[in-house]
Amino acid sequence: MSPGSEPGRDDNGLPPVDVEIPDDARELDRDVQAYRRELRAVRRQERRTRWHRSLGKDGIILPLLACCLILALIAGTLLTVFTATSEQGLSGMPGSGANSALPVGPGQGVPQIVSSGPLPRADITVDGLGPVRLDALRQAMLVLVPPGCDCGSTLAWLADVAASAHTTAAYVIYNQQTRAEVQQLYAGLNSQRRELLTLADDTHHVLTSPDTFPAGISATRLTAVLVAPDRTVKYASSLSPDDSDVGLVQAIFA
Repeated sequence: MSPGSEPGRDDNGLPPVDVEIPDDARELDRDVQAYRRELRAVRRQERRTRWHRSLGKDGIILPLLACCLILALIAGTLLTVFTATSEQGLSGMPGSGANSALPVGPGQGVPQIVSSGPLPRADITVDGLGPVRLDALRQAMLVLVPPGCDCGSTLAWLADVAASAHTTAAYVIYNQQTRAEVQQLYAGLNSQRRELLTLADDTHHVLTSPDTFPAGISATRLTAVLVAPDRTVKYASSLSPDDSDVGLVQAIFA
């Protein structure tokens, strides 16, 4: 059949076609390249389809679990580091929980500290200031001096404890029986320690009566009443200048 001519008769019943056979096979290069491009496009599409199917099924679970585990390990490590750093930074602050871990120095004892109920709703008479309500005190220290107490060095040490604890008030309590003795002990302190401690008269024996001491604390020994900012009260007895002041300072700041 010649190109461009009318279709002739075909005994096989096939549709008429206009076929052109090139003389040179190189003329088919464009068609071959287009065919190969189509094959490559089909293969790329098949790869994308397989990848999407794997992500949509169980293939993504294991990578996700691995990522979650790695993130959890990193977070736990950072939390441990930050917690240790914070505790180390607070270890020197009065009233912090780290104070309980501070070591006691050689030769230092630990004072006996007993918790007690709140201070009574009564007054003491502070020298030069007049009456002061006991139940209104916060972050304070009251030193109860018993009769016959040869405790000038311990009283001086408690003045230093009051300075370390930054007390808002520190009183040396006396009554009618111990007035002269306490005033003599107070006069034996240097001027700096006298500025830290103030004399106060327990006229009505609300603090110095043996009945007011909690169980385990003897009224015959020098005793410090420690009042925290929340008005929690603790009694410290068997005191000595060689004792560690950590427990007392912590009780005032608790």
